[in-house]
Amino acid sequence: MAPRTARTATRTAARTDLIADTAIDLLAERGLRGLTHRAVDEAAGLPQGSTSNHARTREALLEAAVRRLAVREAQVLAPREMPGPGDGPGALAEALALALHRYLTHHRRLAIARYELALEATRRPALRAIYDRTGTSAFREPLVTMMAAAGSAEPERHALSLIAWCDGVMFSCTAGSYHSTVPTLEELRAGLGELLRGALGR
Repeated sequence: MAPRTARTATRTAARTDLIADTAIDLLAERGLRGLTHRAVDEAAGLPQGSTSNHARTREALLEAAVRRLAVREAQVLAPREMPGPGDGPGALAEALALALHRYLTHHRRLAIARYELALEATRRPALRAIYDRTGTSAFREPLVTMMAAAGSAEPERHALSLIAWCDGVMFSCTAGSYHSTVPTLEELRAGLGELLRGALGR
């Protein structure tokens, strides 16, 4: 790729990320009704029409937000150190508890934006397909692999239980009845340890 073309591509990618990141921020702050092309331009400090150039329809803007959200959540929730196959449920609980605590401590707004998008996806089949596809590649498949490596006899089912538990904690502590509470690392570690020991039979 020629240098000028590469610089142009880099600038385009940076603007695309800025628009999607701003859309996520607006979803967390104002909800779906507050997300418009004009609002993104204003909040991002871009010339009017910039967002429309990158995402011409509301559907395209929502799809861009879903894709970017999956990337950002995966960066936050990916364990910094993956436990090895012989490390047992304790090491896996520790890695997941650290990731979940990091999310709940510093990135709660991502969860709020995700709930807005998840509800909208129930009404938009195309958005639903993208939401499911990005979630599967970013979260479901890695957790299935992780559970299989830990010795699960039913990694798909156990990954579902793990996702449901983590999703439940995130919802309760961001938008539910425990919205003002952040569980301690020790509490998350204990809960995950109980779940994993039951799933793995140890």
